[in-house]
This record gives sequence, structure tokens and C-alpha cells, in this order.
Amino acid sequence: MIEKQFAIIDIGSNSVRLVINQIDHNGCYKELHNYKTVARLSSHINADGHFTKKGINILLDTLTRFKDIIHFHHVKEVTAIATAAMRKANNRNQVVELVKERLAFDIQILSEYEEAFYGYLAVVNSTNIKNGYTIDIGGGSTEVTFFENRELIYYHSFPFGAVTLQQQFVKGEQPTERELAAIKVFISSQLKTLSWLQENRDYPVIGIGGSARNLSLIHQRQIEYPLAGLHQYEFSRTELHNLNKMLQQTTYEERLSIDGLSKDRADIIVPAAEVISSLVDHVNADTFIMSRKGLRDGIFYEELLRSMETRYFPNVAEESFYQLSHSYEVNLDHVNHITYLATRLYQELSANCSTKHDQKVALQLLKHSARVLYIGEYINSEASSQNTFYLVTNMTIEGLSHQERLAIAFISSFKSKSQLMQFAKPFKNLLHKKQLKLYEFLGSIMKLAYCLDRTKRNAVVEIGHIDVNDKTFIIPLYYQEDAHFEDMQAGKHKKHLERATGYDIELHYIPSIDLKKPILT
Repeated sequence: MIEKQFAIIDIGSNSVRLVINQIDHNGCYKELHNYKTVARLSSHINADGHFTKKGINILLDTLTRFKDIIHFHHVKEVTAIATAAMRKANNRNQVVELVKERLAFDIQILSEYEEAFYGYLAVVNSTNIKNGYTIDIGGGSTEVTFFENRELIYYHSFPFGAVTLQQQFVKGEQPTERELAAIKVFISSQLKTLSWLQENRDYPVIGIGGSARNLSLIHQRQIEYPLAGLHQYEFSRTELHNLNKMLQQTTYEERLSIDGLSKDRADIIVPAAEVISSLVDHVNADTFIMSRKGLRDGIFYEELLRSMETRYFPNVAEESFYQLSHSYEVNLDHVNHITYLATRLYQELSANCSTKHDQKVALQLLKHSARVLYIGEYINSEASSQNTFYLVTNMTIEGLSHQERLAIAFISSFKSKSQLMQFAKPFKNLLHKKQLKLYEFLGSIMKLAYCLDRTKRNAVVEIGHIDVNDKTFIIPLYYQEDAHFEDMQAGKHKKHLERATGYDIELHYIPSIDLKKPILT
């Protein structure tokens, strides 16, 4: 895959956005630029169903600015797509031709299926969610999908969105009780038209787009959520209902000052929140989950994965760690060896963890933690642990829940129990003492494994069966290279594992020639 820049112009009913991504020869990608204009195109369609002259001029002015940016950055590949507002306009073909004539952009008007499909595609390629419903409420339409085992089963595009609901039902800035009741009845009647929404599957609802993002931001600010990031942020149906009720009871002026709510959505967030809340109720979902990835990302993933002849990353978390390894120049051979050593230590010592836990989950946490182990060294080696914890708690790792990311932050940055407890203070409402004990145990294992490959030469190739002698672990370490520096580091830091297990540790170094056969894991 050659290195290139890829631009997507998304002409929505509420906003028009330009995103420029870069893809390099290793298949690594990152977002370079992201610009948005609130155009409210759906409000510029007249009674005859035509875009007004004012609406067309807003679109042309916005796209002209985007074209200047695209040319400045020498972007060769540009995909321009349009959704509900353009799809509904009777003069859409004339507008598309005018844009092509003036600006040389070929606008693709997405079908209802395509709009729903790309949102779903973004979710399954950026989260660990295998089953669920997606909802993307735009300005002029609302896309709902249902997927199982990552496969799209059903989709539907409702011909209403946040802007059109506001226009249809609300006369002033603040909806009256009668207007709110009418919106609820209308949404309920629309949801009932889809038989596949009637089945009680107990799957989550995943929100896509600006309205879902604003609801999640408001909720985070309300509870003073300490962990950074919105992607895969989740909260309960009850909390969503309370948030929806609060918004309905505020005036437009009050909503302008709500922390987390964008001013350009203060007038349309009430109908948008009601649609999302109604769907969560209708399908009996326990949780609402936010996806920062949406339609534009779905289009990008399709482009990225086309050369691989697939629509899906086999493992979203693994793909995220692959991207991070390139961003932070991680030595993958070193990571793989540490993963093996940590796994062997855990297999031998897991019975001595003071906290009952799922061993499969623990091994997965160790594996994931090794991928970002002390990545803070990339910034400054003197504050590696602190930088690592900061980075992991302040970045999105697609395919991981927030709880998994927080666990990995503790394990991958582990330096000592005292520092772990210090790091944990802002997150006390998200943690139990038993979890911290587990993270201390896994973190001390990871720290010892790191010490045993201090010179990054695979000096210690194997960990033998660990014997117990009067509250002391005898750990046989088979080496193929001089392990002097490994021994120095391990001798210094084994105390953390001793404290976590309550056992002393003796390290016995044995030439690998004495290793009769590899230990199977």
C-alpha cells in the first residue's frame, strides 16, 4: 500500500465536514485534519421540496473553503458524499451538477442503505461489540441498524432527524408539554413499524453522530468522569432517561450554558435525545454506548480494507495496538518476548493471587498491557511510568472498553504499589479494592518480565516450573545470553511481586543448554 492522503467531504443535513486522513505503506493511518461548518441544509428546503438559493450558496461557500484546504495539502483522492437533505431535495441533480461544474467535486448521494451501512461498518471496526443496535440521528434522517456476530442483519432509515423534528413539532425555541408529547407519540409509532425492533434481545444501543456525542459529554461532565475519551463510553438506560428529562425541563437559554452541550445543538438536542431514549426503551437495552466513529469512518474503513479484500478487522483491539506500536516506535520482538515471560510467570503464580479472578481475562490484560508497556519512554525515560499512565488514560484504544483501558493503564505503568494507589485516587468511583489488588499482582508480574528482558536480547529464554520452599518461590530462569543486567534489574524489582503474593522470591539462573524441551503454554 503506497502512502497517500484521503479526504472525505460529508454533506449532512445539519453540518458539512471535511476530514483528511493519511495512510502509509505499512497500513498505518491517522487523521490529519477535521473541519466542520454548521449549514443546517435541511432547513433550506422550501415547500416545493427544492433547495433554496440561500441553501445552495451556503453549500458552495463551504465547499469552496474545503477545496482551498484540499489543494493546499495536495490531497489527490477526495470522496464527497451527501445524505438525507440532498437525498430528499427535488433539485438534487441540479445541485450536484452545479457543484461539479464550479468546484469539480463529484458528490455521491448515499442511499438509505448506504448511510445506515457505513455507520454500522464504523462501529464493528472500532469497538469490541459483537451484538447491538446502532442509531445515527442526523438533521434530516435517523438510521437504525441491528447486527449480530458483527454481521448486519437489519437496517432502516427514518425520514426524520433532529432538525426536521424541531421544525415539524416545535413552534418556539422551547417545546411545550403538548409538543413533547406529540414528538414522543410520533417516534413511538415510527419505531413500532419495524418488527425486528420488537424482539427482546437485551443488546446495547450504540449512538453515532453529534447528538449522541453531546449526550455522552453532558453525562461525563455531570458525574465528573475522570477517564478521558468518548469512544465506547457507556451509561445506563436510567441515566439516559434522567438526562433526557433534564434537557426537556430546561429552556433554550439554560441549555446554552450546559457543560458538554455544543451551542449549535442547543436548539435541536431535545428531539434528538427523545429519539435515542425512545429507542433504548423500545428495545429494552440496559446500556447506551457512544461511538466516536460514524459514517465518514465507515467510508474510510472500506477504503482502507479494500486492498485486504475484507470489510472487517479480524480483531479491532489488535489493529489498535498495531497502530500504536508504529506511533510510539514499539519494539515488537521485545513486546512478544515480554508477553511470553509474563504469561509463564502468571501460569505458575496465578493460584497465589489474593483476589479471585477470571484467568482468561487476566491473561488478556497481560497481553494487551505488554503492547503499551512503558510507552511513556517515548516521551521521557525518567518519567516513563507516569507518562505511560497518562497516555493510556488519555487516548482511545479502539476495541477496548473504558474499564479495560483503565486496567491496562495500571498494569502497563506499574512501578510500585504506592504509585499505583496514587494513580488510582482520581478513579476511586470506577474501581474496587479487589480490582486494584489484581492490577498490583499483574503489574508486578509485568514489571519482573520487563526486567528479565532488560537488554532486549531475549537473554532469558524460558521460565521453568516454580517450586515453593517454606514461603519462598524458587524461579528457574533459563538463559542463552549473559543475563547480568537482567539479574541486576530483576533482583531490584522482585520485591513488588513478593509484596503482591506474600512470598519471598529466589531467582535461579540456568544455562539454556540444560533446558531439555520447550515448556508448552
